[in-house]
This record gives sequence, C-alpha cells and structure tokens, in this order.
Amino acid sequence: MEQPSAIHNTFVIERSYPVTPARVFSAFADAAQKRRWFIEGGHSTVEHYTLDFRVGGKECGRVRLGENTPLAGVACINDATYLNIVPDQRIVFAATMSLGEKCISASLGTVELLATEAGTDMIFTHQSAFFEGADGPEMRKAGWQSIFDNLEAHLSR
Repeated sequence: MEQPSAIHNTFVIERSYPVTPARVFSAFADAAQKRRWFIEGGHSTVEHYTLDFRVGGKECGRVRLGENTPLAGVACINDATYLNIVPDQRIVFAATMSLGEKCISASLGTVELLATEAGTDMIFTHQSAFFEGADGPEMRKAGWQSIFDNLEAHLSR
C-alpha cells in the first residue's frame, strides 16, 4: 500500500490565564497585541503582518526564518480566515502554512474561552492535514505551546 499524501492530526492544548475572558479575547482581536505575542520574537524576522479580525476577515503573517533554524532564510507564510467569532467566548479559523511557495499544511483552529473563578480557561483544538515537507504534528503542537507561553507572558504584563 502506498504512503498517504497527507498526515491528519488533531491535538488539544488547555491553558488557564488569571485574567478575564474579555482580556484574553482582546489579545486575539487587537492587531498590535496579537503581533507581539503571536509572531514577534523568537528566531525569525517579521516581514509582514496584517489582521482583519471579523468573520470572513483575514490574517497574514510572513516571517523569514533565522540563522539558528533548520530552514534559515526561508520565508514562512501563515494565512488564516476567521470563520466564527463569539466575543469573549470562541474564535474559529482556517489556516494554511507555506514555506517559500510550497503549502505544507491546512488546518482548522478553535479557541474556546471559559470564565472561571480564577480567570479564564482556554481550550485550543487544532485539526490539520500536513503535506510533503511539513513540520509534522509534534513540531506544530510544540510551536503552538510556545505561542501560548508568549500569550501568558503578554497577559501578565
């Protein structure tokens, strides 16, 4: 039997933040805030970032991978479309990731925000298809965990 042309995967990441759901939601909805915790820092240079946070709106980020990465100098492009937004409760988006001109994955992401006595529980569900040349499910999950670490640091400021 031939190898499948796509690897399918679903993972869930749960985090608790000691701020209100409105504060967490704002960190996703505001372009300046999201740029800081989502795309800046790390080992890459931001070349382009836009966020149109509304149902049907687009988010696009393009970074040049740094010298300390396996793909130094390659452009990594993330394009997303927002499918469902319920203020302070839920964000659903569809996204693709490309390295250079080659699309390496397509995914559906769902962010759920639940009010608690201590602040907010966030449940992030990531469903994806990884294509040839993709980073793979384990690396993608690690990437999102790092992004949510950045969100935690942002929210604690």
